[in-house]
Amino acid sequence: MKRCTIIYNPNSGKGTFKKHLVEIQDHLESQGFTWNMAETEYPKHAVKLYEQAAREAVDLVIVSGGDGTMNEVTQSIPFIKNPPPIGYIPSGTANDLGKTLGLRKKVSKTLQIFEKNQIKYMDIVQSNFGVFNYIAAIGNYVDISYKTTKKMKKVWGFLAYILFGIKAFFTTPMIQASIKTDQKSYSGRYSLIMILNSQYVAGFNLNPQAKLNDGKFELILVPYVPIFNNVYFFAVFLLKNFKLPGIVKAQASEIKIKTNHSRAWSLDGEVAESGKFEAHIIPKKLPVIINPKMTAGMLD
Repeated sequence: MKRCTIIYNPNSGKGTFKKHLVEIQDHLESQGFTWNMAETEYPKHAVKLYEQAAREAVDLVIVSGGDGTMNEVTQSIPFIKNPPPIGYIPSGTANDLGKTLGLRKKVSKTLQIFEKNQIKYMDIVQSNFGVFNYIAAIGNYVDISYKTTKKMKKVWGFLAYILFGIKAFFTTPMIQASIKTDQKSYSGRYSLIMILNSQYVAGFNLNPQAKLNDGKFELILVPYVPIFNNVYFFAVFLLKNFKLPGIVKAQASEIKIKTNHSRAWSLDGEVAESGKFEAHIIPKKLPVIINPKMTAGMLD
């Protein structure tokens, strides 16, 4: 029989995933799987759980949690020769990666997608702060995901991010940085720097033409423009075809960023460290089940 490991974060979102465990187990048995289940108990526990599943050569790993949980799961993937495919059931607040892959929170619908077993290999990005699946960023609004408390997210859901964002509206940082990619170099003062391998960011369809396994990520630089900083954010997140002076959108497969700014980097919504940042693409390394209807053209 086929074997499946279920890894879930009990604190993700509003903590309702446990209610669906019997439904998931019944579904797996109907599909010819035996299964074992593991609940994350501490930070980075999902790394060890996925590594164990890989050692056991299971046929499928179902992961439920937020984007941070998926980030943990994939930390060890660069070092695993044949990583087991992942079926992701998003249960976090923003679920940017889940939306990009065409997956939603409704468990029954996601299980139906898993039945189709459409496995694709997605690029991941190796940085000096660890692996990330879909975004590394520094600047304004970036810290919302990890500074918003679990209690607030549990009570208010996505509205908690909006409330925190109102505060960030008035505190735009100025980040002096020099940036070198394998294609071009940039230097200046920025309010936001993003390295993307995703369609959705912070719930916004920021990068509709995203290609998730083309060996490249997207670089977006938003300049620091006193008084008008939030006009620039509005243009980037809501008016994707409206161009303002100084905004950079480019592709690359390697990047080095020098900055001494004290703000921490965020990787897939989780806090990392501050300072210089280096990263490169690891092509077609993350095996994920996708929704074939929602991801046409995004994954070859």
